[in-house]
Amino acid sequence: MKILVLNCGSSSVKYKLIDSESKDVLAEGGVEKIGLEGSFLKYKRPDGSKGMIEVDMPEHHSAVTNILNLLTDEKEGVIKSFDEIDAVGHRVVHGMEKFNKSMLITPEVIEKVKECYCVAPLHNPANIIGIEAISSILPNVPQVGVFDTAFHQTMPAKAYMYALPYEAYSKYGVRRYGFHGTSHRYVSRRVCEFLNVPYEEQRIITCHVGNGGSITAIKGGVSIDTSMGLTPTEGLMMGTRCGDVDPGALVYLMQQEGLDADGISNLINKRSGVAGIMEGSSDMRNVEDGVNAGDERALLTLDMYEYRILKYIGAYAAALGGVDIIVFTGGVGENQLITRENICRQLAYLGVTFDAEANNSRGKEVVISGADSKVKVVVIPTDEELMIAQDTAAIVSAL
Repeated sequence: MKILVLNCGSSSVKYKLIDSESKDVLAEGGVEKIGLEGSFLKYKRPDGSKGMIEVDMPEHHSAVTNILNLLTDEKEGVIKSFDEIDAVGHRVVHGMEKFNKSMLITPEVIEKVKECYCVAPLHNPANIIGIEAISSILPNVPQVGVFDTAFHQTMPAKAYMYALPYEAYSKYGVRRYGFHGTSHRYVSRRVCEFLNVPYEEQRIITCHVGNGGSITAIKGGVSIDTSMGLTPTEGLMMGTRCGDVDPGALVYLMQQEGLDADGISNLINKRSGVAGIMEGSSDMRNVEDGVNAGDERALLTLDMYEYRILKYIGAYAAALGGVDIIVFTGGVGENQLITRENICRQLAYLGVTFDAEANNSRGKEVVISGADSKVKVVVIPTDEELMIAQDTAAIVSAL
């Protein structure tokens, strides 16, 4: 099946056209600056070269239209007509407790996704706009929603409940939901295939670390805890998000700076994390350059970033009753050698040994623990789009 995978953000749309059986990526690219001046569509050709089209795209419908037109373009296209698209899979960020698996898009599903707008006001509306655009342009093509939160619906109450008044949960659904679920699901299964070990028998800690980051504890093939919470702000130190912080500190800052709810949201989501400590860039490559140059602020930033990862690995090793496999994925996890090494060398208490030569690799599947390591530490590049395509194909095939 040829599956078009869409990831719609507030001002962007990323896409991949994937053959779900061969796993080949037939086309990929994205639209940026939707509704803004200078909007453009960038794409990668089958030979690896890149192209870009500057075109006015005032809303998502026009963005999706331009993507579809490019896919069927006489010169740049990879399919002859829209009829070759068998289904469309959408990344949907938040499903609250309403969805514990990927779902065929129906009017009832759309209404339930809209009920989650309150906890994902930036993401879910954009996801629905993408679904509605496809419904308008390709009305006969089935669509599937794949939810970031679904994989974590197996967490026990002791892990997902907050120690707030119970009515915060019963009335408003305030609890830990977790995100990056499609990535954690993919890499945890893939690492077991890669190591040729039974998935359901492993205790796995998956570290999806990059500009956004989360860590998940997986036991018996299911998520039992994860670092992100009601929103993606909780947990690790991220590119612009603060991660774990004393909520009393936020109340104090609101009082001192006269911040309202929007102001504090902007502070913890867009002005904090790596960008907040560095007072500028959120790019970990710039942090690494600063560390190599002996910059004290960069050294502090890297220490903080890695310490949070180290703490969560330790906590989840305890929650799992030990750990068999640790996975690194995401932009930093797949590419930042220094962070992987610094963390692995501090996990000797778990029986981890480190292979520096194997670690000298970026963006590839590789075991970076030593041959005598009691815990396998593995880099697995994530492929959320393939997971979405395969979920979509499975659901559509069953219709």
